[in-house]
Amino acid sequence: MNIPILLAAMGITLLEMSEASAVGIALYAEQKEISIFLAIGLSSAIVLSITAIAGDLLLFFPIFYVRLISATLLLYFGIRLFFSARRSVKFQKYGPPKNSHEESGKNSLLVTAFSVGAVESFEAAIVLVALFPQSYNSTLEGLFAGVAIVVVAAYILRSQVRKIKQAIMKILVSSLLLTFSIFWYLESVTTTLDIYLIPIFAVVFLTVNYVARRGV
Repeated sequence: MNIPILLAAMGITLLEMSEASAVGIALYAEQKEISIFLAIGLSSAIVLSITAIAGDLLLFFPIFYVRLISATLLLYFGIRLFFSARRSVKFQKYGPPKNSHEESGKNSLLVTAFSVGAVESFEAAIVLVALFPQSYNSTLEGLFAGVAIVVVAAYILRSQVRKIKQAIMKILVSSLLLTFSIFWYLESVTTTLDIYLIPIFAVVFLTVNYVARRGV
């Protein structure tokens, strides 16, 4: 078992799926339809199943190119998640933007729920595809663990889940993605030691946390 890979997979799954579950609970509050959660679950299951199959096929590609592609994908999504973390910090401090957009009707809620599940799981999937070649089993275990935690937590904390602050989680996951990106770029051109992951992560986390909160 590769613990860092497992934690990274679990972290991105927790982040994206908790956002999907939060939206599901918000939609459920409008119309007490359990089908909303089924729609989110169905779209998420489709996307993540395809991701697991694609991740298995990636094992047949040369590791050098896989690492370069993985590092580039993680760099992109790490940076993207960093900006999302900064927006979350602003959200915590200033509150949500003033907009009054609402959707009505059961069908529109189901379409919205299905779309949210697909989008959030797809965002997790792109990162997971980059993790699978490094350790397929650990990534898969992290994925299952993240989904299980979200399902249980969403049920137990269904009345509070919308109040959970996600800024620090986004900062943490963004730091993990950027750390692996840097590490695998290095692995592509030289032989590095796994022990370097710890200091790289420490520097990246402190930097991301500082920049995300600076000037907010």
